[in-house]
Amino acid sequence: MPGPNAVSIELTAAERDVLRGWAREGAREGASSQSLAMRSRIVLACAEGATNAQVAADLGVSRGMVAKWRNRFAADRLDGLSDEPRPGRPRLVTDAQVEELIARTLEGDPPDGATHWTTRSMAKASGLSQSTVSRMWRAFGLKPHLAETGQPWADPLSVGRVRDVVGVHLDPPEMAIVLCVDENPQVAALEGRAPTLPDIPERTPLDQVRQDPVGLFAALGPPSGPVIGRTARLRRDQEFVRFLRLVDSSVPTGSDLHLVLDNQAVGRVRAVRDWLLRHPRFRPHFTPTPVLWMNLVEHWLAELTARRPPRWADRSVVDLESDIRAWVIAWNKDPKAFVWTRSTAGIHESPADYRQQINDSEQ
Repeated sequence: MPGPNAVSIELTAAERDVLRGWAREGAREGASSQSLAMRSRIVLACAEGATNAQVAADLGVSRGMVAKWRNRFAADRLDGLSDEPRPGRPRLVTDAQVEELIARTLEGDPPDGATHWTTRSMAKASGLSQSTVSRMWRAFGLKPHLAETGQPWADPLSVGRVRDVVGVHLDPPEMAIVLCVDENPQVAALEGRAPTLPDIPERTPLDQVRQDPVGLFAALGPPSGPVIGRTARLRRDQEFVRFLRLVDSSVPTGSDLHLVLDNQAVGRVRAVRDWLLRHPRFRPHFTPTPVLWMNLVEHWLAELTARRPPRWADRSVVDLESDIRAWVIAWNKDPKAFVWTRSTAGIHESPADYRQQINDSEQ
């Protein structure tokens, strides 16, 4: 029996069914539903004649919480279990203002002729504060300053080439080696780096002298990450053929070599094509023009450009070539694998979405 100061709770059949339903839903819903489920369990236990102390011990809550919801239910019944409006500043921005701001962001043009809205220009046009505009954009995931990249593929062979390159990476032929081949013709030697002194951060001076650039041919084995590299001072088809000979001698015989090549690279030159025809071991796979990133060696060349040359102080092309060879040797001692994960359908989604947006805008 409840204590002398506890209010007795008696439930109708309808109220009992509602409370049991709330108690069951709270086990699989959010935090607010779980709170309502606990309140329902408290009322159901109080209706069985248990005291506040017994209910608190059984449900793992405080006696004050049990007393609070016992009294709230006795006074307001089921409506008393809902959260009351909390005190605070009343809402100043109406739903109509929110709708107008979002519509203007998506469909309207800035009055000053700018390409996109900013929080300041939208605040001035809508009469709201900049922080309010910023909160609304974050709530709806709007970022007018960002522009998506993409374009329709003009290459009529792009679909077949994408499938070819993706298939080579995801399901390579048996007894074959896949190599991603490309060149970086603009690795330049920079002279004039200030000497590094103790306790002073290294700084790149503004009076650097740019020496003649050096070309770098590279072949990356994506599964394990080793690189075959060769520098060249001239960008000619003969240099690329010499590099292919280096690849041929570096890879054990008995395995076919599937080369993923840039569609615009020197590999399209007739002399190179003739050399490939005389060596049937080499089987080229050309990437489509708009998606050159499909050649994984591009990522390795970007790694080389981003991490090493800015800190090299090469006084000559010979020094630069020596540093590049040292970088390749160091990389091959602990190579990082480049793993292909994207499917053909995922690559085609971007241009397909772009074409759909163009068609929708013209209607």
